[in-house]
Amino acid sequence: MVEITPETKLMDLLNKYPFLKDELPDKNPKFKMFKTPMAKVLMRNADINKMSKRSGMSVDEIISMLKELIENH
Repeated sequence: MVEITPETKLMDLLNKYPFLKDELPDKNPKFKMFKTPMAKVLMRNADINKMSKRSGMSVDEIISMLKELIENH
């Protein structure tokens, strides 16, 4: 498993674990935007810090959620 920090780029995670794109919206409805055409542009620069700000979840919550999804897949 890749180390996940607040600076981890979302695109790096999605490239390594493509299933996250489908599973993240089940965890938080704000992640449904990953399935929009604009998502590729926005995700290019997004990191865990930005995900936290946009989702209302803490950085630690997001990191824990991502690790759990990856481990359970």
